[in-house]
Amino acid sequence: MIKVELNSISRICQGDILKNVEMIEYAVEKEGNIEISKIIFPLVIVLTQDCDLNQDYKNRNVETPSNHDKHLISVIVAPIYNVEHIYTGEHLSELGLQMQVISKKPDKTDNKFLKQNKNPRYHFLEFNKEIPIVESVIDFKHYFTVNVKYLDIHKKENFVCKVSELYREDISQRFSSFLSRIGLPDDK
Repeated sequence: MIKVELNSISRICQGDILKNVEMIEYAVEKEGNIEISKIIFPLVIVLTQDCDLNQDYKNRNVETPSNHDKHLISVIVAPIYNVEHIYTGEHLSELGLQMQVISKKPDKTDNKFLKQNKNPRYHFLEFNKEIPIVESVIDFKHYFTVNVKYLDIHKKENFVCKVSELYREDISQRFSSFLSRIGLPDDK
């Protein structure tokens, strides 16, 4: 069971879980019109390091900073999916994508690996009853960035909870390990 805090502080924090976060999929110009496609993720978790988020916040709130070196352009987030949708491979079905199916049976290896966080791509989350989130999974492969100013404004109305420090550090470590893995060629 993951520990969370329900109190929000004003700045964006590593481990914040926010709802209804937009990702711009693409923007193109067609015959003088701009077409923008966006995906709205029901839940995301902030993965950017908290020290960087804190420095960005402090630097932005200084009346005349000596420079803007501490400003962030964007924040790294990852979607949080309902585990039931992961089991069926339908967590991106609204985008017309069928993902890998993971067995729902507790005695199956892929289910055990998912729930014990032994699959490097996923991080399983189980919340206590006070948090209105079902058993869920972070998919590290689907991370994306969001403009820091957008997220700052968005957080005010869409904050759900914040993962406690020790647990967010575990998630951060697993995310960085996933990103730094060595990709081997497919010999097929």
